[in-house]
Amino acid sequence: MVAADDFGRFDLILVMDRLNQVTLIERSPPEYHERIRLFLEYAPDAGLEEVPDPYYGCATGFEQVLDLVEEASRGLLQELRKQLRAA
Repeated sequence: MVAADDFGRFDLILVMDRLNQVTLIERSPPEYHERIRLFLEYAPDAGLEEVPDPYYGCATGFEQVLDLVEEASRGLLQELRKQLRAA
């Protein structure tokens, strides 16, 4: 759950799908909208914009989600390292 003060407290709020992104953008002050990002923005080669919900599918859906999360995590770490070097 995202609390109202989280928008100012965190530099980045990652969401798995557009519905959650839109919901959080609607709840946040405009100056924090850019902080609310889709997680898979950090996995541009994944071919997806949203992390699919594997709950109602088969076991391979969970494996796909794990692969996507690992790829996006690597991309996020690269971006954070790049920002640190630039600072």
